Amino acid sequence: MNNLVVRSAEITDAAKILDFIVELAIYEKAEHEVKSTVTHIEQTLFSNGSTAHAIIGEKDNIPIGMAVYFFNYSTWLGQNGLYLEDLYVTSEHRGCGMGKKLLSQLAKIALENHCGRMEWSVLDWNKPAIDVYDALGALPQNEWIGYRLTGDALCRLAESC
Repeated sequence: MNNLVVRSAEITDAAKILDFIVELAIYEKAEHEVKSTVTHIEQTLFSNGSTAHAIIGEKDNIPIGMAVYFFNYSTWLGQNGLYLEDLYVTSEHRGCGMGKKLLSQLAKIALENHCGRMEWSVLDWNKPAIDVYDALGALPQNEWIGYRLTGDALCRLAESC
């Protein structure tokens, strides 16, 4: 595992990050939902005041995975948390330890930033990922239901008052 390295993403990684996002969306059967462009990635991950961040996993100096994350806040803990938006390792490199290495780096980032927890979501059919998370000691949060507003519904709510 000495040839596995995790580093902070740089703006020059924007195209590769987008490639990983598309590959992840294909894996999750949702490629049609990807609207991001390289410009979006550059502006949202690398501009001044960006609220989202990324790390890149490399094997032999070649990017094979990434994690995109942001900080949230828990009123109950009175602390920030780290939310993992996307974790992706290319299909040919799954099982080499990169996923755990990316998660370990995120845990370090969370602790360095005094976060009280690290959270993420996983599709209920993604058994390989669930097995990894279970092995790490992560606990599923089955009592919460995620909600999302997008598109017209988001606009209607914004204009409702």
